[in-house]
Amino acid sequence: SINFLEENGAYDDVDYVSYDVLGDVVCGGFAMPIRENKAQEIYIVMSGEMMALYAANNIAKGILKYAHSGGVRLGGLICNERQTDRELDLAEALAAKLNSKLIHFVPRDNIVQHAELRKMTVIQYAPDSKQAAEYRALAEKIHANSGQGTIPTPITMEELEDMLLDFGIMKT
Repeated sequence: SINFLEENGAYDDVDYVSYDVLGDVVCGGFAMPIRENKAQEIYIVMSGEMMALYAANNIAKGILKYAHSGGVRLGGLICNERQTDRELDLAEALAAKLNSKLIHFVPRDNIVQHAELRKMTVIQYAPDSKQAAEYRALAEKIHANSGQGTIPTPITMEELEDMLLDFGIMKT
């Protein structure tokens, strides 16, 4: 599908392209944007949930795999709040362990669901809302961070579990 979009000019005259990949299969077919040098800087959207942290680390592994051959870098993490315990702390800790940074913490707001029901973005549906301002701030931070990506240092599953223990999320 990426080749189809490319052949039909979808990438002409654009500065940013978003891909949604599955974090559990990042080294498979979903890694095409990384593998074929379609991505220069990757921002991982995650939350404080265990599987989201796992997927973010897995995507970092995929970035590392191609970082030296293609020049792809990890731009940072974006935490899409799910209101889990110590979510901001976990996001910042994982970012640090991955040799990166937390670019933005997007607070949870039900206005997202209101916009989705109307098949609109939040910025279309409620351009003056706090959530729309959050998305604008996120875009500005990504733009300001351009070119500052790093080669990630993924962690082991044991290190991820230790981090969750350290934050009191997992019990022994």
